[in-house]
Amino acid sequence: MIHNISYRTFVYGTENEEKVKTAIKTLFPKSSPQREETEGYYKNLVLILTDKIEKNKDIKDFIARSQNLSDQILPDLDRKMDDKGNLFLRFDKQKAYQGELEIVEHGDSIHLKIKLAAYPAKKEPALKLAREIWG
Repeated sequence: MIHNISYRTFVYGTENEEKVKTAIKTLFPKSSPQREETEGYYKNLVLILTDKIEKNKDIKDFIARSQNLSDQILPDLDRKMDDKGNLFLRFDKQKAYQGELEIVEHGDSIHLKIKLAAYPAKKEPALKLAREIWG
């Protein structure tokens, strides 16, 4: 179904790191993100939180939590998938902090890269698999 799910999100100076981690826990309760410090455009501190989810149970839990998002995932499926069968989704950080999942288009979000287990690793087989998962 899914080989792995990688995520990345930014914690800006106006945000609380623990609240962003709480938002991540809505998507991946067992995740312990890696933390990297970088400098923003105005020389301010920006944190980057990342992790890769590879355990089958954690992936199945994510699929179960995202099942009710089919109407948000399926209409843009073709546009959100690359030629290698990776599905890219963004989840609203504020909603996730409140325990809700909502797919968004803006950058201030939790960015997911979902590597679908399609063979061959091309867009068409991956689209079919994604439609089976969220259809």
